[in-house]
Order: sequence, then C-alpha cells, then structure tokens
Amino acid sequence: MTRYKYVEHQRVKMTAEEETAINELQARLTEENTQIALAEAAAEAKAVTGKQKLKDLGLDDEEIKALTGK
Repeated sequence: MTRYKYVEHQRVKMTAEEETAINELQARLTEENTQIALAEAAAEAKAVTGKQKLKDLGLDDEEIKALTGK
C-alpha cells in the first residue's frame, strides 16, 4: 500500500525506506500496547483473587476496603 506524507502542504509519496520505518514503528507500538493490556489484566486478576482470599479469611467488604482503599 502506498503511503503519503505532507511536505509544505503538498501530498508526497513516501520512499520505501520511510514506509518500512513506519511499518516497523506501528508493529512495535502494537506489541507494546498488547503487553500493557496484558499487564493491566493480570493486575486486575490479582486484585480480584486477593480480595477473595481476604474474604476467605473472614474479612468483610468494609474491612477489605479499609485495608486496600478499594
């Protein structure tokens, strides 16, 4: 797919090197976003299991909130 850029208000076709650089950057950013989403999901899962463990120990929701702030 041909990509374009704007140079001094003119639409100009990108060089093959520029297109390659853009594609590599987009792939890297997609991978980073995926890793961030996975880390956030893992943290949320840990929070849920942690709360459940506290409940299993006999704490109620108010006590858990007082300890964790959530």
